[in-house]
Amino acid sequence: MKLFYKQGSCSLASHIILHEVGATFGIEEVDTETGRTKSGLDYTKINANGYVPALELDSGENLTEGAAILQYIADQHPESGLAPATGSVERTRLHEYLSYVGAELHKAFSPLFSSVATEEETKRSRLNVAKKFDYINDLFGDGRTYLLGDTFTVADAYLFVVSNWANFVEIDLNKWPSLAAFVQRVAERPASKTAMRAEGLIS
Repeated sequence: MKLFYKQGSCSLASHIILHEVGATFGIEEVDTETGRTKSGLDYTKINANGYVPALELDSGENLTEGAAILQYIADQHPESGLAPATGSVERTRLHEYLSYVGAELHKAFSPLFSSVATEEETKRSRLNVAKKFDYINDLFGDGRTYLLGDTFTVADAYLFVVSNWANFVEIDLNKWPSLAAFVQRVAERPASKTAMRAEGLIS
């Protein structure tokens, strides 16, 4: 397998989960501005939408969309416990959190990484991110370790990556102490450290 990624982007979640399951895989960085991979491939031939992640399977097929890739990896390694059983209420909760992180939190951050966003758009984005963080911080207020309780899942990897973007856009995550503690917990996982080192995010 090969993971096509962009440093520190949402593809980091898939990178972490591949290490969590002990998969054998390669990685190739993508320049989403030029549409080329590190080796010079036309990335739009791999993912027509041009964004990361994409996972090239050993069969030659390519999977795209982070939430789908995360669940695929987990389902190939059911012993990992990274996703509850299909059809269970817990699996539906996993979908719920993956959808929230992708459609709400991830989307809320987008203007903060845009070079053409206006000052007003940036201000609204910060307020929107704060609102999403309020909700997530309240979730962890009941003492849970991870989104589904005591078990780390693929949704936690995605939430960790997106929440950690706060550090790159001058949002003080410590304003949400329960969420900040969660981010620190996931950052300390061996798989997280390995993936972040491979992407040059930590030494």
